[in-house]
Amino acid sequence: MTHDAPVLQLRDIHRHFGATAIIRGVNLAVRAGERVALIGPNGAGKSTLFNLISGALAPSAGEIRLLGRPIQGMRPEKIHRLGLARSFQVSSLFEQLSVQENLRCALLWSQGYRYSFWHFLARQPRLNTAVAQWLERLGLQTQRHEAVRNLSYAQQRALELGVTLAGGASVILLDEPTAGMSRDETRHFVALIRQITEGKTLLVVEHDMDVVFGLADRIAVLVQGQIMACDSPAAVRDNPAVQQAYLGALPPLRDEPNGQENHA
Repeated sequence: MTHDAPVLQLRDIHRHFGATAIIRGVNLAVRAGERVALIGPNGAGKSTLFNLISGALAPSAGEIRLLGRPIQGMRPEKIHRLGLARSFQVSSLFEQLSVQENLRCALLWSQGYRYSFWHFLARQPRLNTAVAQWLERLGLQTQRHEAVRNLSYAQQRALELGVTLAGGASVILLDEPTAGMSRDETRHFVALIRQITEGKTLLVVEHDMDVVFGLADRIAVLVQGQIMACDSPAAVRDNPAVQQAYLGALPPLRDEPNGQENHA
């Protein structure tokens, strides 16, 4: 893979369910460290596309490359070990375990603990140091011994983000990360995403357009299984075809704190 090659690339991806075409010739390239938001009306195929990239589904045709390597048709766990992690709309945390136990589980592989049944994990200094660092980054130090089921919804989503990232993947898929949050929770969570994904490559499905325009370097618009536009937030906002697809519902770009408009 050359230095300028995309870390995630989709080439003419198709997916059919019987005679019904859901994904119809998607091409998308995401560069290292880039944040790309995938938006589109309900039924556009966003979840199907995420399932194809993460290995939950295999494409009917086309090629998906991760860090220069074809991954279409691979099992999800193998794709994860190659450097791609995904969060889900519905929590995949172990609700009966504590916050720190969930993080411990997420960190095992990246910390070198493979299928080892003889380590007492609570007594592994390197692993516990990594857990403590993640607790601090997520602002969950005081909840470290709390069972996940007792956390607030926003705290569970923060932990979910941490668990997704803790394995060390360089490419992250976030599926509606702010769904169900209040406006204040959303602002805090977007700031957290920015902070703890610094240097990572993100592909984000999100319905909240304020989040999309505040987070993304580029926006890819998926309509009826095809990408109709992929450009900077400013260009996508002003695209007449995108405005028609969203019935003019795209918000204006907001000024950044330094007074610079949020361009890619």
